[in-house]
Amino acid sequence: MSSPQEQEKLSFNVSGIISKSVTQDYDAVADPVQLSSYFTTGGAQGRLETGNTVTWDFHDFPGAFPVQVIETEYPRKIVVQWGADKGTAEGNLTTVTFEFTSMDDGTRTKVVITEAGWEASPEGIKAAFGNCEGWTGMLAAMKAWLEYGINLRDGFYK
Repeated sequence: MSSPQEQEKLSFNVSGIISKSVTQDYDAVADPVQLSSYFTTGGAQGRLETGNTVTWDFHDFPGAFPVQVIETEYPRKIVVQWGADKGTAEGNLTTVTFEFTSMDDGTRTKVVITEAGWEASPEGIKAAFGNCEGWTGMLAAMKAWLEYGINLRDGFYK
Protein backbone atom coordinates (compact mmCIF):
# COMPACT_ATOMS: atom_id res chain seq x y z
CA MET A 1 0.00 0.00 0.00
CA SER A 2 1.35 3.44 -0.90
CA SER A 3 1.36 6.47 1.36
CA PRO A 4 -0.65 9.63 0.54
CA GLN A 5 2.60 11.42 -0.35
CA GLU A 6 3.45 8.74 -2.91
CA GLN A 7 0.04 9.13 -4.55
CA GLU A 8 0.14 12.94 -4.66
CA LYS A 9 1.07 14.55 -7.96
CA LEU A 10 3.15 17.70 -7.95
CA SER A 11 2.24 20.79 -9.93
CA PHE A 12 3.29 24.42 -10.13
CA ASN A 13 2.23 27.59 -11.85
CA VAL A 14 4.10 30.66 -13.01
CA SER A 15 2.60 33.88 -14.26
CA GLY A 16 3.43 37.23 -15.74
CA ILE A 17 1.77 40.23 -17.32
CA ILE A 18 2.54 41.14 -20.92
CA SER A 19 1.59 44.50 -22.40
CA LYS A 20 -0.16 43.07 -25.46
CA SER A 21 -3.72 42.00 -26.17
CA VAL A 22 -4.97 38.57 -25.17
CA THR A 23 -5.12 37.48 -28.84
CA GLN A 24 -1.51 38.57 -29.44
CA ASP A 25 -0.32 36.62 -26.39
CA TYR A 26 -2.37 33.53 -27.27
CA ASP A 27 -1.05 33.56 -30.84
CA ALA A 28 2.54 33.97 -29.61
CA VAL A 29 2.16 30.54 -28.00
CA ALA A 30 -0.11 28.82 -30.54
CA ASP A 31 1.68 29.92 -33.74
CA PRO A 32 4.84 27.88 -34.44
CA VAL A 33 6.58 30.73 -36.28
CA GLN A 34 6.13 33.11 -33.36
CA LEU A 35 6.98 30.44 -30.74
CA SER A 36 10.20 29.69 -32.64
CA SER A 37 11.13 33.38 -32.52
CA TYR A 38 11.58 33.48 -28.74
CA PHE A 39 11.21 30.01 -27.14
CA THR A 40 11.69 26.89 -29.26
CA THR A 41 15.17 27.80 -30.45
CA GLY A 42 15.38 24.73 -32.70
CA GLY A 43 11.94 25.42 -34.15
CA ALA A 44 8.32 24.51 -33.59
CA GLN A 45 6.29 22.57 -36.14
CA GLY A 46 2.49 22.77 -36.18
CA ARG A 47 -0.08 25.14 -34.70
CA LEU A 48 -1.46 24.39 -31.24
CA GLU A 49 -5.01 23.33 -32.10
CA THR A 50 -7.12 20.69 -30.34
CA GLY A 51 -6.19 17.18 -31.47
CA ASN A 52 -2.89 18.11 -33.14
CA THR A 53 0.46 16.62 -32.25
CA VAL A 54 3.19 19.17 -32.90
CA THR A 55 6.93 19.22 -32.22
CA TRP A 56 9.07 21.61 -30.25
CA ASP A 57 12.86 21.58 -30.62
CA PHE A 58 15.37 23.42 -28.44
CA HIS A 59 19.05 23.96 -29.28
CA ASP A 60 19.92 23.57 -25.60
CA PHE A 61 18.01 20.24 -25.37
CA PRO A 62 18.48 18.75 -28.87
CA GLY A 63 15.84 16.54 -30.36
CA ALA A 64 12.27 17.46 -31.20
CA PHE A 65 9.73 16.88 -28.42
CA PRO A 66 6.25 15.71 -29.45
CA VAL A 67 3.53 17.86 -27.89
CA GLN A 68 -0.07 16.64 -27.87
CA VAL A 69 -2.68 19.40 -27.94
CA ILE A 70 -5.48 18.33 -25.60
CA GLU A 71 -7.67 21.44 -25.64
CA THR A 72 -7.73 24.95 -27.06
CA GLU A 73 -10.17 27.74 -26.31
CA TYR A 74 -9.20 30.76 -28.39
CA PRO A 75 -8.00 33.15 -27.00
CA ARG A 76 -8.28 32.02 -23.37
CA LYS A 77 -6.65 28.61 -22.90
CA ILE A 78 -4.31 26.00 -24.37
CA VAL A 79 -3.77 22.58 -22.75
CA VAL A 80 -0.97 20.29 -23.96
CA GLN A 81 0.75 17.13 -22.80
CA TRP A 82 4.38 16.31 -23.36
CA GLY A 83 6.92 13.80 -22.19
CA ALA A 84 9.15 14.01 -19.17
CA ASP A 85 12.23 11.85 -18.70
CA LYS A 86 11.78 11.09 -15.03
CA GLY A 87 9.53 11.54 -12.07
CA THR A 88 6.12 11.38 -13.72
CA ALA A 89 3.20 9.03 -13.50
CA GLU A 90 2.46 6.30 -16.01
CA GLY A 91 3.07 7.36 -19.58
CA ASN A 92 5.76 9.84 -18.57
CA LEU A 93 3.54 12.79 -19.54
CA THR A 94 2.89 16.08 -17.83
CA THR A 95 0.01 18.41 -18.59
CA VAL A 96 0.73 22.07 -19.31
CA THR A 97 -2.08 24.64 -19.25
CA PHE A 98 -1.65 28.16 -20.61
CA GLU A 99 -4.33 30.61 -19.47
CA PHE A 100 -4.69 34.11 -20.91
CA THR A 101 -6.71 36.80 -19.10
CA SER A 102 -7.28 40.22 -20.64
CA MET A 103 -6.54 43.19 -18.36
CA ASP A 104 -6.63 46.99 -18.45
CA ASP A 105 -9.18 47.39 -21.26
CA GLY A 106 -7.41 44.78 -23.39
CA THR A 107 -4.00 46.45 -23.38
CA ARG A 108 -2.33 43.84 -21.15
CA THR A 109 -2.70 40.13 -20.54
CA LYS A 110 -2.00 37.97 -17.52
CA VAL A 111 -0.47 34.69 -18.68
CA VAL A 112 -0.54 31.75 -16.25
CA ILE A 113 1.30 28.51 -17.04
CA THR A 114 0.52 25.45 -14.91
CA GLU A 115 2.33 22.13 -15.29
CA ALA A 116 1.19 19.02 -13.43
CA GLY A 117 1.89 15.32 -13.26
CA TRP A 118 5.13 14.68 -11.38
CA GLU A 119 5.34 12.12 -8.63
CA ALA A 120 6.19 13.34 -5.14
CA SER A 121 9.63 11.71 -5.32
CA PRO A 122 13.19 13.10 -5.48
CA GLU A 123 13.23 12.62 -9.29
CA GLY A 124 9.79 14.20 -9.65
CA ILE A 125 10.73 17.18 -7.50
CA LYS A 126 13.95 17.77 -9.45
CA ALA A 127 12.13 17.54 -12.80
CA ALA A 128 9.31 19.84 -11.65
CA PHE A 129 11.77 22.49 -10.44
CA GLY A 130 13.65 22.29 -13.75
CA ASN A 131 10.50 22.79 -15.78
CA CYS A 132 9.34 25.58 -13.47
CA GLU A 133 12.59 27.38 -14.28
CA GLY A 134 12.00 26.73 -17.98
CA TRP A 135 8.45 28.12 -18.02
CA THR A 136 9.54 31.19 -16.04
CA GLY A 137 12.22 31.78 -18.67
CA MET A 138 9.66 31.26 -21.42
CA LEU A 139 7.39 33.96 -19.96
CA ALA A 140 10.28 36.41 -19.63
CA ALA A 141 11.39 35.65 -23.20
CA MET A 142 7.82 36.02 -24.47
CA LYS A 143 7.46 39.43 -22.79
CA ALA A 144 10.80 40.68 -24.15
CA TRP A 145 10.02 39.47 -27.66
CA LEU A 146 6.42 40.73 -27.83
CA GLU A 147 7.04 44.09 -26.17
CA TYR A 148 10.56 44.92 -27.40
CA GLY A 149 11.48 42.51 -30.24
CA ILE A 150 14.35 41.03 -28.22
CA ASN A 151 15.11 37.28 -28.22
CA LEU A 152 16.37 36.57 -24.69
CA ARG A 153 17.16 32.91 -25.41
CA ASP A 154 19.65 33.70 -28.19
CA GLY A 155 22.94 32.51 -26.71
CA PHE A 156 21.50 32.24 -23.20
CA TYR A 157 21.93 28.49 -22.74
CA LYS A 158 24.88 27.75 -25.04
